[in-house]
Amino acid sequence: MDAISKPALAFESPLTRRSIIAAYFLVIFLALPLWWKTTSIERQGLPASRVSAQIGRDLVFPVRIALNTGPHELGMDRIVLDVQRQIEKNGDFEQNGLQLHVSNAATANDYQVTLRLGTWDPVIKGREVVLEILPEHVGIAAMQVADILVTLLMPYTSLWSSQAERIVSYSPRYRLAFTLLNEDATGDNAALSWDVRGALSAQLSPLLARLSVLHNFTIESQVQYHGPLAFEPHALQVAEKTEYGLTPEDLTVFVNSAQWTLSSSVSNDPVLHFIAFIPSSRHSPLRILDSDGSPTPSSAFILPQWGGIVIYNPESTGVAHTLAGRPLDAIFATFRQQLSALLGVPELPPHVQVRSNELAGVTDWQLDALVRRRAAENTASAQETLQSIVRLVAQIEDMPVGEDVKGDVENALAALDQTYSTASSSQFQVLAFASKAQSIASRAFFNPGMLALLYFPAEHKWAVYAPLFASVAAPLLASVIREAIVWRREKKAKAAVAPAADDRGHKAG
Repeated sequence: MDAISKPALAFESPLTRRSIIAAYFLVIFLALPLWWKTTSIERQGLPASRVSAQIGRDLVFPVRIALNTGPHELGMDRIVLDVQRQIEKNGDFEQNGLQLHVSNAATANDYQVTLRLGTWDPVIKGREVVLEILPEHVGIAAMQVADILVTLLMPYTSLWSSQAERIVSYSPRYRLAFTLLNEDATGDNAALSWDVRGALSAQLSPLLARLSVLHNFTIESQVQYHGPLAFEPHALQVAEKTEYGLTPEDLTVFVNSAQWTLSSSVSNDPVLHFIAFIPSSRHSPLRILDSDGSPTPSSAFILPQWGGIVIYNPESTGVAHTLAGRPLDAIFATFRQQLSALLGVPELPPHVQVRSNELAGVTDWQLDALVRRRAAENTASAQETLQSIVRLVAQIEDMPVGEDVKGDVENALAALDQTYSTASSSQFQVLAFASKAQSIASRAFFNPGMLALLYFPAEHKWAVYAPLFASVAAPLLASVIREAIVWRREKKAKAAVAPAADDRGHKAG
């Protein structure tokens, strides 16, 4: 029996048990550096001071105006001084990032204002505006020049809020999706095809070419044969005929996203939709109603930052046909106006005439104003994004900041510096640098390494580690406590045995 029990006693000896427990702690101790390395957060320092320096830094465009009177003697020097005085008195120019300088010497890239005696409305050709004034109004010529400059150089100050809200956010690339949508292609007024290439070439290509300095456009088109409305149009009697109408409330829910397939390709580029909607014979003709419920002459409307819709009511019914010719040109002419409005192309005042037959309909004054607006928007967006990154990193102590994020922030700041430095030479380069800064700053803000912590905060780490460490630590701590108790008992037992042995030795002696 003793022989059988000896191996078990040797295996369960205190030294063996304590060696096993010590081995566990040794493994944990050796694994700590690896665990620390694999779970530590890389947190590079960001140039917070340079980002803070962007606060209050405005983009200013120097604008030179060359004033001339042609062959007429209208007191050029006095008018130049008066115009400069009127501009300095008007604080709107400075608030909108424009620094105007008026002179009577023209250079290649200057805007030109030509004063003449006459009664015609202002006429624009290129970067020149011809302003005719009456002889008795020569004394207020400076005021008239300042007014026309405000109108042409700062067209966005007069925008209504509804007009400003429909303008899409800037993107260097847009996808334009044109859709011929039949409510019911089985009816006798449906269009099964359309000459979209011809209409695009005739109506939109000049505008797209003109705006190519700001955006790259990708075009797609499709024909849909079944596009039911999600509501029933209102029936009304007009000249003893039944017509159907769309109220302003109906226009906001006109797009039936559940049943209309409007995009035929997958892309990360923003999409602007343009729909030519042909109502079914059951809902024809379909009109747009005003707030009083009366039909309006318009057959088109814009959905802010989404696209435009044109309702086409065929003049006659018959067999299914191809939509082409003048009706399609009229539809795409409306699409052209809607696209200009969505992209923020400013409108010219009604009294300003354009001496040009270009179908694009975008003058140099309009294009320059749009470029300046987009450059200022991108600059402000880049500044706000960089400041948001710095604030977010400061608020969340454990947020990782890798070399890629730090590099993007520094590159965005460098692009902003180039934006300011080129403002006096080329507004198109300013737009390019501002767009680059905005793009890089957005990439840094939405970096996957930074976003990961937003979905896995520090509290979640405790929830993950606590069950793991508790299940490992509890047996180890229990073993340590048990061995400590056993060791103390053994120590007491040895202490009690030693005096007894000494007493027996003395007695034997």
